[in-house]
Amino acid sequence: MDIVNPQVEEYMASLQAQHDEPVLLEMEQEGRERDFPIVGRNVGVTLEVLARSIGARRVMELGSGFGYSAYWFARGVGADGEVHCTDGDPANAAKAEDYLTRAGLWDRVTYHVGDAVEQMASVDGEFDVVYDDIDKHGYPDAWRAGRERIRVGGLYICDNVLWSGRVVEPDPDRNTSAILEHNRLIADDDRFISTIVPTRDGVFVALRVS
Repeated sequence: MDIVNPQVEEYMASLQAQHDEPVLLEMEQEGRERDFPIVGRNVGVTLEVLARSIGARRVMELGSGFGYSAYWFARGVGADGEVHCTDGDPANAAKAEDYLTRAGLWDRVTYHVGDAVEQMASVDGEFDVVYDDIDKHGYPDAWRAGRERIRVGGLYICDNVLWSGRVVEPDPDRNTSAILEHNRLIADDDRFISTIVPTRDGVFVALRVS
């Protein structure tokens, strides 16, 4: 099912036309042509707004594809910030470097090729934002690992948490069951205040308060 009426989504996106930079339009075109699951304009702007709202300077992405969400986070952290990207496919890393270099953002990005959770473990220190968009069956483990790395006042953000409405259907499959477990784990963690933003496919936003 559509989480938001497609016409409403189109209206929301129409309000973001000021972001029509050539590189961003290229990335969106590649997403359409390859049917590659980028987060899209509405969620992308949301990621930047969230990062800016907490003064984020250090972001860890679990699952980065060819750098679309990193484009928005890199804008959000500013010239002195850092965005750590992860993906198992070196071809996506190369594409991200090309796009983000041409967008003038690559200097604040470090791309790690390999398993996302393992790559996060190899990076020292706390993060202002941990963003999760890996294979859905890995969501619970990504949350367990990511929640320990977020500073107080930082954010855990996760895409696709409503899973085209399948979270309310009976007899969930493996991926849906993992998303349901992930969502409940967040909701039950009293160190975080959390909510689901029902844009596109649902974005979980959890603020660490203790």
